[in-house]
Amino acid sequence: MSSILALDQGTTGSTALVVHQDGTLLGRGYRELTQHFPRPGWVEHDPDDILRTSLEAIAEALARSGERPIGLGITNQRETVVLWDRRTLAPVAPAIVWQDRRTAGRCRELREAGLEPLLRERTGLVADPYFSATKLEWLLRDPGLRRRAWRGELAAGTVESWLVARLTGGRAHVTDHTNASRTLLYGLGSREWDPELLALFGVPRELLPGIVASAGVVAETDPGHLGFALPIAGLAGDQQAALFGQGCCQPGFAKNTYGTGAFLLVYHGDRRPMPTHGVLATAACGPRGEPAYALEGSVFIAGAAVQWLRDGLGLIENAAESAALARSVADTGGVHFVPAFVGLGTPHWEPEARGTITGLTRGTTRAHLVRAALEAIAFSSAELLAAMTGPEGLAVPALRVDGGASANDWMMQFQADVIGAPVERPDMIETTALGAAGLAGLTLGVWSGWKDFLGRRRFTRFDPGMDQDHRARCLAQWHRAVGTALAWARAGA
Repeated sequence: MSSILALDQGTTGSTALVVHQDGTLLGRGYRELTQHFPRPGWVEHDPDDILRTSLEAIAEALARSGERPIGLGITNQRETVVLWDRRTLAPVAPAIVWQDRRTAGRCRELREAGLEPLLRERTGLVADPYFSATKLEWLLRDPGLRRRAWRGELAAGTVESWLVARLTGGRAHVTDHTNASRTLLYGLGSREWDPELLALFGVPRELLPGIVASAGVVAETDPGHLGFALPIAGLAGDQQAALFGQGCCQPGFAKNTYGTGAFLLVYHGDRRPMPTHGVLATAACGPRGEPAYALEGSVFIAGAAVQWLRDGLGLIENAAESAALARSVADTGGVHFVPAFVGLGTPHWEPEARGTITGLTRGTTRAHLVRAALEAIAFSSAELLAAMTGPEGLAVPALRVDGGASANDWMMQFQADVIGAPVERPDMIETTALGAAGLAGLTLGVWSGWKDFLGRRRFTRFDPGMDQDHRARCLAQWHRAVGTALAWARAGA
């Protein structure tokens, strides 16, 4: 029987899995990735570190599995931009991470110039520093890099493009539709780079990768990296890979991934959705990895808020401690924590917002603050789901969850309570990597279809237990706290 190697290159680390044809996990590897914060609001990675941690994680997974897989699937942090020398493959600048806010002023200019309706219509996105175009535009403000870009000497892309280029010795410069759809340069309807948007942001077409299907062989890795050549047979942005890995291939099926941020996607099928204000439309993977559509909402800070409690404030020693502390108090004592460290995403899109804690009293304890952080993750996700499903009339039978924080039973129960719908957690919560494995495995015939691929998954179900009136009061208080963060941001604009 066959196995697939999957690489999940994320914001804070690189994870590799070897997945057997029967669905079992044969080997896992992980390496932490250092984030750099050169100025307030700036977030960068070293592209060479991205490659190094990926290769080390892969080597560990292969060693643990004792297997030689037949293919590789890659999933990645999406909007992060890498710029490199096309000939030497050396990076020419730090990677600008999706969380980075340095182009907030440029995005404000775009909105004030009345260009956001154009961006919404062409891309399904909004004018926000989150997306790749203004990051790339910022890098190309350097006259030397700009000249080299227009001469065809440089290549740019999101993280999967960078990894494929390095793993293949520069033979392939590609991206898939799901990653391309996060750049503000891709026409969601045309499914190609949009010439008008390229001109708007001053990006040469030759700088960008070719667009390929999420499921399909794009190239082989150089034998020097893994000890043998391996076809790269699946590519997808992390959130779309998780949507596929959760089996959300029917309209109305939804998943929420709790990682550094929280990202909720509702599969929409082959008809492009027209979302309400603040909600994004994006590319997704259909049942065989073909291009499809989804609605998406983004919370920029989720698990990172718990990391801050641990590393910044020293209130907890590890993330697992947070559940016990949350249970130790009846409620937050009136405290609400809006962890807008890098701005607010869906549905507000306010890049100037910052973290806000309201309701502090002399009786506030660390348990109240920790519980408020966990509740914030659930409340903000509930806000996403309400914004995404109402106007489109989609019925979500259950919310499937994954990512590190989904292992917290207390928070998953609270999540079910505040959305008023069941939450389902699979037995393997690393569904981002699992989705990449599925796309590659379908391409190479390891699985006959997505149902075959997902047939052995088992789910733990959390049913809502909060009454409707209590839920409404809780959500009203959350909206009040978010309003405080928005008022602070806009008063200083």
